[in-house]
Amino acid sequence: MYYARPIAGGQRAITWGMVVLQSTLQCPSCGHAEQLNMPEEACQHFYQCSQCGLWMRPRPGDCCVFCSYGDVPCPPRQKEEPASG
Repeated sequence: MYYARPIAGGQRAITWGMVVLQSTLQCPSCGHAEQLNMPEEACQHFYQCSQCGLWMRPRPGDCCVFCSYGDVPCPPRQKEEPASG
């Protein structure tokens, strides 16, 4: 599981640990960024940008809009075990 810890400049570093339930979603059309709460046990497949109205959908291969356009992956993805390498 991932968690975000604060680092310099207001950024967050993603590390293995607790599940993060907030992500900053950035619109691929207008660049508007919005911090949102993510559903804990589900993927969110659509989100409408509050600035330009674009309906975001996951990119091919991603499970949800947070995995495609967010700074933190969705909780179900965070709970997956990391690949051993």
